[in-house]
Amino acid sequence: MESYVRIFDTTLRDGEQSPGATMTSAEKLEVARSLARLGVDIIEAGFPAASPDDLEAVRRIAIEVGNPTDGTRPAVICGLARTTRSDIDKAWEAVQPAAFPRIHTFLATSEIHMQHKLRMSREQVVERVREMVGYARSLCADVEFSPEDAGRSDPEFLYYVLGEAIQAGATTLNIPDTVGYTLPDEFGALIAGILRNTPGVERCIVSVHCHNDLGLATANTLVGLQAGARQAEVTINGIGERAGNTALEEVVMALHTRPMNFNLTTGIDTTQITRVSKLVSNYTSIVVQPNKAIVGANAFAHEAGIHQDGMLKHNQTYEIMRPETVGASRSKLILGKHSGRHALKARLISLGFGLNEAEIDQLFERFKALADKKKTITDADIEALVSDELYQPRELFTLDGLQVACGTMGMPTATVRLRDPQGSLHIQACVGTGPVDAAYKAIDAVIQAPNMLEEFVVHAVTEGIDALGEVTVRIKSENPGVALDAQKEVDQPRTYGGYGADTDIVVASVKAYLAAINKMLIANGQYGPIEMAATQTVAM
Repeated sequence: MESYVRIFDTTLRDGEQSPGATMTSAEKLEVARSLARLGVDIIEAGFPAASPDDLEAVRRIAIEVGNPTDGTRPAVICGLARTTRSDIDKAWEAVQPAAFPRIHTFLATSEIHMQHKLRMSREQVVERVREMVGYARSLCADVEFSPEDAGRSDPEFLYYVLGEAIQAGATTLNIPDTVGYTLPDEFGALIAGILRNTPGVERCIVSVHCHNDLGLATANTLVGLQAGARQAEVTINGIGERAGNTALEEVVMALHTRPMNFNLTTGIDTTQITRVSKLVSNYTSIVVQPNKAIVGANAFAHEAGIHQDGMLKHNQTYEIMRPETVGASRSKLILGKHSGRHALKARLISLGFGLNEAEIDQLFERFKALADKKKTITDADIEALVSDELYQPRELFTLDGLQVACGTMGMPTATVRLRDPQGSLHIQACVGTGPVDAAYKAIDAVIQAPNMLEEFVVHAVTEGIDALGEVTVRIKSENPGVALDAQKEVDQPRTYGGYGADTDIVVASVKAYLAAINKMLIANGQYGPIEMAATQTVAM
């Protein structure tokens, strides 16, 4: 369909490359499920060659998300690979179980990348593209090729390389503005030139993949679609390398809100956008800025008197879309302490959570405990409970008890009781500048995992004095991370995010800190098999 735009979501690959955004396998699987329910056409599930765990995570997504049992059309499950046989073999191993698998391979074509990074001539690049795209096609019928840094490549050379990729079997040509350098008129002209001058391009889908270094990712993506591209590569909340990627919600809602300008459609269920945005924000510990388009807390808030007056008279005076369109409706009284398991299950289904019976039973206990503390429980409370209860990383050290003393009299003191991976209990008391600082010092004294707290963010999920509080933290390990090439150590330490929710903000703070430390310990291989994907350094 000429007017249909395929949405290629790379939250689990390019988005996860944001510092500290690494997700556990369980979290990646739940995000993939949510992306499928959202209506994403292609899910780039990861970079299988990065680590054994990333390969297994992509494979699990291919099996469970790539083969739905509810009769819906499955999303394409895609794995990224450099133009090497070993990478392509690992990508194929990971995505092969999906009903619709795709291998995505790439090689740089700009002079600066070829000369300084690849140290390859134009002839060598062309030959590598021919060989490796052909090899990928011999394994998989759906092959995507990306000329990395296409935005700074010589257009004539780009046409030739893309033509050779088509000849070798590429079915999708992705044009990345890898470093967010091009301006909208330049990028639109580049896409138009490729469609006009590349031999065999009529047999392929042309895709656009834009970064936001100059704040132009969405603008470049939209002009690329206007020029004839029919696939947009995006991430939830625009997360990604450096300044991020094109945001799914911005592209989709621009097409949805201005149909007469674009005359293009997508398969996205826009009413699920806000929920998926919150899910990704919680799992990556990257807080969405309040003024973020579409999904920010202030996106549909009006404080100025003139604006409020206009809204009371007609909502279209200051809103170009309704909050309900993106699933941001704010229902207040949803469930309470007299509500039963069936009511909770029905609400979970309406919110888009596909939980099994055991998970619902597990969540129901926390729900009832919260209902005893709060008069009313909102959708936001339920979403926070799901994130906190079911999709935290594997717990090595768990909180078994916490007591704090603070105030204007005396010194803030915290006593924590932690259970270690072997089941033993450890009790430690410490003094700090406040209850959270004291609790964190006590945890550090027990676990002895050196780190630096880089970010600590608290906010209330709902209104009222009994609101459920959410805490996200970021810590930086003092140990080096893992490099993409040959699993060698790199100089830069890695960052890890943690999330916690509770009506007691100190408890939520401790949960978040423990979640981040557990991620750090697992990633460093200090306890059991590595469950975290290696930090990836590939950009496109």
